[in-house]
Amino acid sequence: MISAFSLAIGQLSDKSLRQVVWIGLLSSLAIFVLLWIVIGYVLFETKIFTTGWFFGVFDRAVEWLTDIFGGVLIIIATWFLFPVTATLIASFFLERAAQAVENKHFPNLPAPRRQNLSEILKITFKFTGLSVVLNLLALPVYFVFFFLGPLNLFVFYAMNGYLLGREYFELIAHRRIEPLQTIHLRGAFRGQMFLAGVIITFLMTIPVVNLIAPVIATAAMVHLVQGWRRINRYKAFIIV
Repeated sequence: MISAFSLAIGQLSDKSLRQVVWIGLLSSLAIFVLLWIVIGYVLFETKIFTTGWFFGVFDRAVEWLTDIFGGVLIIIATWFLFPVTATLIASFFLERAAQAVENKHFPNLPAPRRQNLSEILKITFKFTGLSVVLNLLALPVYFVFFFLGPLNLFVFYAMNGYLLGREYFELIAHRRIEPLQTIHLRGAFRGQMFLAGVIITFLMTIPVVNLIAPVIATAAMVHLVQGWRRINRYKAFIIV
């Protein structure tokens, strides 16, 4: 696991990944700014959090936090939503980033299987949409338990660790293996996939690093998927 992410980070300076890194960096920055603007508008210009829950206690709590902390809440909400929205970027440079890693570390692999755009977009939007919805639903929990950091972080990393781990896994795995084989591989390594997702989520919450985290996640997942496939083939050989 650590080796996969170390190799991914070490390759960022390679010429083959340099353009992809810049695309990822600028795209992530644009998404961060857009999130900042949208969240600021939602918090201060709409009544989206007016729910009437608990006889209006929830509404007053959110209004109180918004009035006192203002910009800090925008930063926190942006920080929580950035990982799932930034993952949208990965689908647009996934092939180039993954191919660069394979050319350097796995040169003997055959050509990847053909994927049409609809298959890639289906995977991307399915998990990104689910991630955004779940994180939006969790935002009130983050706000209400604003001063209970460990609880917020546990919910955040557990939920996004699973979602991002699975999404990056499927985006990479589907390049090389059929959907049914992907399901079997995912089931065999679901624990490691979740841990990889937690690491990816953590990278996406570190300032500056989060701007290139989608590239790191893509490159690291190539190493992980190839390693898991190798282990699976070895186990199958032993059984036979």
